[in-house]
Amino acid sequence: MNIKQPSKTGFFGNYGGQYISDDLRTEFAKIYKCFLALRKDKNFNDELLSLFKNYSGRPTPVYYAKNLSKKYGNEIYLKREDLNHTGAHKLNHCLGEVLLAKKMGKKKVIAETGAGQHGVAIATACALLNVACDIYMGEIDINKAKPNVDRMKILGARVIPVKSGTRTLKEAVDEALLAYTKEYRTAFYAIGSVVGPHPFPMIVEYFQSIVGKEARQQFKEQTKALPDYVIACVGGGSNSIGIFDGFINNKEVKLIGVEPLGKGKKIGQNAASITFGKEGILHGFKSLVLQNKDGSVANAYSIASGLDYPSVGPKHSYLHQTKQASYETVSDEEALNAFYELSQAEGIIPALESAHAVAYALKLSKKVKGKKMLLNLSGRGDKDIEFVLKYYPH
Repeated sequence: MNIKQPSKTGFFGNYGGQYISDDLRTEFAKIYKCFLALRKDKNFNDELLSLFKNYSGRPTPVYYAKNLSKKYGNEIYLKREDLNHTGAHKLNHCLGEVLLAKKMGKKKVIAETGAGQHGVAIATACALLNVACDIYMGEIDINKAKPNVDRMKILGARVIPVKSGTRTLKEAVDEALLAYTKEYRTAFYAIGSVVGPHPFPMIVEYFQSIVGKEARQQFKEQTKALPDYVIACVGGGSNSIGIFDGFINNKEVKLIGVEPLGKGKKIGQNAASITFGKEGILHGFKSLVLQNKDGSVANAYSIASGLDYPSVGPKHSYLHQTKQASYETVSDEEALNAFYELSQAEGIIPALESAHAVAYALKLSKKVKGKKMLLNLSGRGDKDIEFVLKYYPH
């Protein structure tokens, strides 16, 4: 199987698929058909690439972090997705999804968000392309990422607080999916990562693959070589799949996904779905899922709201199974230390999600020297500053 594509039924090995109602299956078949046609359509791709260049500000640069590199004895490079318009990689697939929704004649986009980066990006794309927007967000995440909530509202989105369960990302997805099942004839569900029923993982990956394409070309231009390591944080997994795409066929490049260990290894203390999960079905797809002893979905936790999802994109589960990528963990404390260290060493404040990738690179640098490391700095830390200073002053 071509690693860049799932099977016709949406599986990467044993992971993926469609576990949804017959009505939704019919609708998703329409989405799939439209996407396949648009993926080959020059006008659609030209429009998308024009938005990437003239609206988002792509290509985002690859930056050599010379101060960290000198300190840790490795060449550390950052793919600066934090400089993308709206402050993260999320706008890449949001522009694509909203364009797809418009091509299908949909009048509204329904979405969920954790840290608010997907929410802001969807609200931005909907404002630009004149589509109504409902965004579901857990109450806890609303309090942690208030600046992003304010941005969504200014952009014209309707932000709907989710008060059930853990009041975080899983429940936001639950409520968004429920709303979509009632409105799918006129609305489009713009999922926020490479998760969900087929064809959403492949749709989001297609739009995020721009990160890997750019990074590969930029890195070779700067270093005349490929990186030894490509490192990115993993929640649902869109930013990591995006950058992995540029290097997946090069066996000499080690792909490392960094999961949130949170407060520890016990169920409920982390959101490391690959490290501690078991095969299961959640939100209409099969993947590795954090589960309690009775097989129910466990609560996920991370200091980074965008990572606290109890499952992971099916392609990541497949890459883990086939050992084409490895998956490591970083604790809250390690991520916070990296958050401050990158800020003070390079003048770049990362999102707490991205700080997990930085933390693992610094930890790895205590074991290996003289290597080239490319980190996907998936987002900037504006949304996290108030929260970090209030609860974790340095």
